[in-house]
Formats: sequence, C-alpha cells, structure tokens
Amino acid sequence: MKLTAIAIDDEPVALTVIKNHAAMVPFLEMKGYFTNAFEAMEFLNKEKIDLLFLDIKMPDISGLDFLTSMPEPPMTVFTTAYSEHAVKSFELDAIDYLLKPFSLARFIKACNKVHGLWLLKQRQTTVRDVPEYIFIKSGYEQLKIILDDILYLESAGNYVNFVLKDKKIISRLSMQEAIDLLPESMFTRVHRSYIVANNKIERADRNSLYIQHFPVPIGAAFAEAVEELLLRK
Repeated sequence: MKLTAIAIDDEPVALTVIKNHAAMVPFLEMKGYFTNAFEAMEFLNKEKIDLLFLDIKMPDISGLDFLTSMPEPPMTVFTTAYSEHAVKSFELDAIDYLLKPFSLARFIKACNKVHGLWLLKQRQTTVRDVPEYIFIKSGYEQLKIILDDILYLESAGNYVNFVLKDKKIISRLSMQEAIDLLPESMFTRVHRSYIVANNKIERADRNSLYIQHFPVPIGAAFAEAVEELLLRK
C-alpha cells in the first residue's frame, strides 16, 4: 500500500518540480496536482488522501488559511519561497517545511518523515482492531482458530480448507465468506482458490508465493493485490 498525496501550488513550474521529485519516491502515489486551491478543496471533499504538499503564498487563499479551513486535514508538508511562515506552519502541526528551491534529497527527507508517521499510524490501527482468533463451523462444531496459526486457505468445492501450522480444518464456506471472516491487514486473496497469511510468505516469484515451501499460485485477477502486499513486506 502506497502513501497517497496531492500538491497545491499556483505556479505550474513548482508543481513540475514536485512531480519529478515524487516520481523518485517508491512509496508515494500522487493523486493530483492543482494550481487552483478551490479545485483541490473540491477534490478533497470527495477523496481521502494521506499527504498534502501545500504552497503558502497563493492568490485567492493562503496555504495556512486553506489548511485551517479543513476539519480533518491530512498530513501536510508546506512548500514555499518564504521562510517567515515556518513557525506558524508548525503551529498547524505541519510535518515539514520545504523552502524553495528544494533539492531531491531534501524532498525525500520530508517524505521519509511522513512515511514513518504513516507506518506508525498503520501499526497502531492494526494492533487495536485485529482480533486474535475466529470461530468457524466444521461439521457440527464451532472451532476456535488462532489467526497466527493459519498458513493459508484453499478452496475445495463448496468447502474451504484452513491450513494451520499443525493440521487442516475444513468448513463449508465460499472463498468470499472466508475472506470476510479474516482481518484485511493479515490476509490477502491471491487466487480464486487461495488466501494467504501475509506474514507466512517466505519468498515469491512471478507465478507463486511460497509458504513453508508450498507454492501458492498467483491468479491474474489478483496480481495487483499481490504486488501491493509484497511492497508492504
């Protein structure tokens, strides 16, 4: 999963600099570039992003006023040619302050700072929200399965095999019902017949993921999800 961002600056040349620098940051996905702050505001009312690169001196509304107008602003890095606003920007909890013209190295340093905070938030959310176990029906019983014991799930007709560290448990479920039972942060569907535990993947190649030397095939329809999973590992 990549960190999503937009940039707002009334100078197209400044946006080109950010665009070129952002292309060099592998964990950053730019969703838009705006010379008009109100068009950016309209975009942000419809889409949620993680990071905002924001110029301060703009003709219709300053970057400072733009940020304070947002009820739940994303993480923000100010980009400006003027140093006198630095104190005010940090009072607004800006993550960093890039003074134009800034180098690629300085841009990457700011992105790394944001990325570290973003990963920390992700881990905190994961720890808080993820259960330790689930119950599944197997035959006439409801069985407790510790999530960390699951290696992968395999479809078997109208049933699903839960392959654990030391045994297999079969349950009458569809693959969609199975994936709905499992925390999204811990499990990924990688094939129409397979779901894997993300932290049990030992290696990968173009066609398969390997869990305890067992090759789990990667389905074409799930290749993008697998790519995102491997980028997070």
